[in-house]
Amino acid sequence: MKNRLEQLRKQRGIKQEELAAILEVSRQTIGSLENGRYNPSIVLAFKLARFFETTIEDIFIFEEE
Repeated sequence: MKNRLEQLRKQRGIKQEELAAILEVSRQTIGSLENGRYNPSIVLAFKLARFFETTIEDIFIFEEE
């Protein structure tokens, strides 16, 4: 699943480590999300949407196969 996480994070001017600390996940989790190697749990997706003050759909792009 593609996402806009890196773009949104950089717009806020925060590092992966900072976002990870806020969301209580590892920096590796943020990196994996940004690279599309990991799909978040629904709880983490909601936390990201709340943090960036947007919708889950604005962060994650679902592409049907």
